[in-house]
Amino acid sequence: MKYFFIICLQFFLFINVSFSQEKTITHKVEADETIVEIAKKYQVTPYDIYQLNPDAQKRLKPNMVLLIPSKAGAKVTAVAPKLTLPTGSHEVMPKETIYGIQKQYGITEEALKKANPFLETDGLQIGQVLVIPYNRLNKSEAPVVTEKSVYHEVLPKETKYSIAKQYGITIEELEKLNPEIVPNLTIGYKLLINGAPTPAKVIKTVEPLEVKKVVLNPLANDLKKEVTYTTYEVKPQETLYSLSKMFDLSQDELIKLNPALINGVTIGMVLKVPSKTALQNQVKKEFTSLSNIIAEGKRKRLVMLLPFNIPNVQGDTVNSTTERLKKDKFLNMTMDFYAGALMAIDSAKVLGLPIDIEIYDSQENKYGSNVPALIQKHQLQSANAIIGPFYQSNAEVAAKLLKETNTPVISPLSKDVGNPYRNLYQTIPSTETVKNTMFDFMRSNGGNIMAVVDRKKESIIKYIKENQKGVPFVAFTSNGSVSVESFKSLLVKGKMNYVVMETANTWMIKTTLAMMLGVMNDYQVQLVILEPNDTLDFEEIKFENLVKLKLMYPSVTRENISNEAVMFEKNYKKVNTIYPGTYATRGFDVTFDTMMRLVQDVKFEETVNTVATKQVDNQFEYYLKSDGGYTNKGVFILYYDSDLTIKEAK
Repeated sequence: MKYFFIICLQFFLFINVSFSQEKTITHKVEADETIVEIAKKYQVTPYDIYQLNPDAQKRLKPNMVLLIPSKAGAKVTAVAPKLTLPTGSHEVMPKETIYGIQKQYGITEEALKKANPFLETDGLQIGQVLVIPYNRLNKSEAPVVTEKSVYHEVLPKETKYSIAKQYGITIEELEKLNPEIVPNLTIGYKLLINGAPTPAKVIKTVEPLEVKKVVLNPLANDLKKEVTYTTYEVKPQETLYSLSKMFDLSQDELIKLNPALINGVTIGMVLKVPSKTALQNQVKKEFTSLSNIIAEGKRKRLVMLLPFNIPNVQGDTVNSTTERLKKDKFLNMTMDFYAGALMAIDSAKVLGLPIDIEIYDSQENKYGSNVPALIQKHQLQSANAIIGPFYQSNAEVAAKLLKETNTPVISPLSKDVGNPYRNLYQTIPSTETVKNTMFDFMRSNGGNIMAVVDRKKESIIKYIKENQKGVPFVAFTSNGSVSVESFKSLLVKGKMNYVVMETANTWMIKTTLAMMLGVMNDYQVQLVILEPNDTLDFEEIKFENLVKLKLMYPSVTRENISNEAVMFEKNYKKVNTIYPGTYATRGFDVTFDTMMRLVQDVKFEETVNTVATKQVDNQFEYYLKSDGGYTNKGVFILYYDSDLTIKEAK
């Protein structure tokens, strides 16, 4: 009881607390845990926790022990505060500032600090929950404080049950938040898990590669106009003033679109800007070879953290190593990637690159790894770059532990989701980036775009409506067939008419192809898909028709038949007795690209900000996101050519 006595003594001046051991429980704070997460876990409010633990309002620290009021009936009586204004609350997020928060809620810095005295001594800290005062006499202007929305992208083989269980909710609650999934769950659909969907008229920070149309109210006039947005990468010597002039926006409007600008303009920062002016000013990175500008001098240290999970293999008393390799798909993927990486390392030896390679077993799964121990044991802070781990969560752990030294962590296989860190480099473009690149290409060619989308493809319909506004959908007849009249009404002469088709229905595909082939004498038409479609391989779908319509699609890899690619395949087969698969080629590309960037006469990050590269099957065109971390926009646009080969359109 000595511990409880000390706690009571500490906040005697603030509140009176009456409880017994049965009416409170304790919680040990874990790393990166927030007060909102803890409150949700115990079904109480953050205010309830702060009443018992006032020090927690300053900052949560790992291993801090909190008192949690139990639902059985802990009684907390607060002394009437002197402040008579009603209040809301705000959880401090990364990169937020006092200035930005006061602007967001329309209050003064003095009022914010008066409501939160600890800001004077401790400053603003991530995870703090601030009290937000507002004027009682004008409730219509009171800020509506909502819990931050949480989304989940549906992956293959996931079910409503597994997703609901993952987030601790019921299937009924999941369907209530997402009524579109009541009939069926679609792969790639972005589910709302918690919070409310972002209102269409609210301008928020979005993924920098996302293109949306929103309503913008320019300060210069009261007219509302619809603006399409894209991204722009900040160049050296550009300022907030010059950027605002470039995009014909006021500085306040530019900051509203990109809250990170409150902290200043940074070279390489990716901004959300009006697409019309961005297309005129955006300078894409030049694709070039790095092999001719190798710097001499200090050797570089490259570390690879690969999930061999050797203890699991050695501890398997049922299966031999050979049998385990046949059954364990994850281990197979790891070994393929490793084999490709070894080919890249051999190439580095031939080129005489001044680089040392260290390879460690990350012993990882989706729940954790031994990466922290490896970083500490081998002092990986001194590494010039790290490739791996494989899982996104483990890559984020590595990036967080190495962010003080800004050691590049190259994530080789995970997609761009989760927490952004400045030193985290995602090598696989996100699914949204892939789709956006396809639409950007069609627009850059001045094309007329329309969509033929199966009603079952809810995620694609939602994506186009939210991110590619202005793209019309071809209508359906009363019996569910694609309307030929609707299709013809959308065609434009003198332009390439891009028909985006998304369906797994054989009859719908055949109908769409027939419509397009029927108008080829009068119109320019080209078939486009956004995602891989196995139905196109069925015998009912004639390959010659796909060739006639020059089927086009976005891809993170290409069909490379260059001399260099053929040589790579031959050398790989000579060493491994088989031709390289997707993961083996990716192992080569990621490793070789990283090594070539490391041995330049500038820092790794500088090569990323200035140079894009193409390797055997993958390309790397990194951009710094406005919320931190690098994303790869290296997407190929491929099409079926008349000589029956697949060629690059971009």
